[in-house]
Amino acid sequence: MTSFVPSGFRLAGVRCGIKSDPTRNDLTLIVTDEPCVAAGVYTRNLIYAAPVAVDRARTPSSRIRAVVANSGNANACTGQRGLQDALDMARCGAAVCGAAEDQALVLSTGIIGEFLPMAKIRQGIAEAAQRLGSDEPAFVSAARGIITTDRCHKVAHRAVNVGNRSIRIAGMAKGAGMIGPNMATLLGIVLTDAPLTADAAQSLLQESADVSFNCISVEGHMSTNDTLLLLASGRAGGQPLAGTERALFADALRETCIELARTIPNDGEGASHLITIDVRGCATGAAARQIAQTVANSALVKTAVAGADPNWGRIVSAAGYAQVPFDPLGVTLHVNGRLLYARGEPVAFDAEAVSQSMRSERETRIELSFAEGDAAIRFWTSDLTMDYVKINADYHT
Repeated sequence: MTSFVPSGFRLAGVRCGIKSDPTRNDLTLIVTDEPCVAAGVYTRNLIYAAPVAVDRARTPSSRIRAVVANSGNANACTGQRGLQDALDMARCGAAVCGAAEDQALVLSTGIIGEFLPMAKIRQGIAEAAQRLGSDEPAFVSAARGIITTDRCHKVAHRAVNVGNRSIRIAGMAKGAGMIGPNMATLLGIVLTDAPLTADAAQSLLQESADVSFNCISVEGHMSTNDTLLLLASGRAGGQPLAGTERALFADALRETCIELARTIPNDGEGASHLITIDVRGCATGAAARQIAQTVANSALVKTAVAGADPNWGRIVSAAGYAQVPFDPLGVTLHVNGRLLYARGEPVAFDAEAVSQSMRSERETRIELSFAEGDAAIRFWTSDLTMDYVKINADYHT
């Protein structure tokens, strides 16, 4: 059986001691034998971590050889020392494959405001270099090296036939809390053996992020460390993708990113429900996004879903304060396929049946329709439970 791991990459995940849990990986190393194309999408928070500064300056690129990621420490708000530590981390990763120091990218996630334990990082990189592999267990081990409060590792993959070439895409992500669009507290690394130019990779990644990682929320808190990378080895061969071939690849990349993105709110800290919000009939895409995001970030909507309460008033009122103009009489609301509200007033529905559907299903589906145009968006979030409060009250300790 063919491995889902794209050709041209070797990976490893190890425990170097950043986390206190002796059973959990906390460092990931990815290397390529030849320079590869790399693109990145990053947090829009004005307070951003040192690794974000490093990677922004190095992408897009056609000469990246290594990626080093750690979990348990964000290396954020750490000043000049933090920046030097990030550069040192990249330097160590590049040395593994004999590359120049500026041919490596770095990612960090975890507690803000603490310096990286660089002795442990260096030791972890050296150990990971001895464990590099290109099979599925190596990929999963690497995926485990980037998670923090996640309950499980997050992996998605696709294979697509483009002309006479078989192209593989495989991604890993982490994120469960501090999740807010543009992007979320997330790290994401997507690998492919497709032949791409650096500019094409950047454009394709941004397009995919806009309908996936930029459409998720847990509590709406934007992180300092959000980083999504796309690395393309080109080992599938042939000329860089263009035209119909590029479009086929773009579809597969988008599907991979959406699958990964959904896993984040589904695994939201303390979450008991994944909430899928479909907003349709808006005047513009921006309007649809604003309404969906506002509903997704409403603590009252989230707690209602946690309690299996079909409280339609919280949903439509959240749409109403999204600061998007619309005709209130043109609003229709369905929850789990059942009509609850139409033309400015509630409709008769079986509240117990809707509540039972919310209790029995992991996913709650909210559909809001407007009468302003044809723009639509799909957004994902999680509910809000007491467990979320407990996790975040104790996170630093």
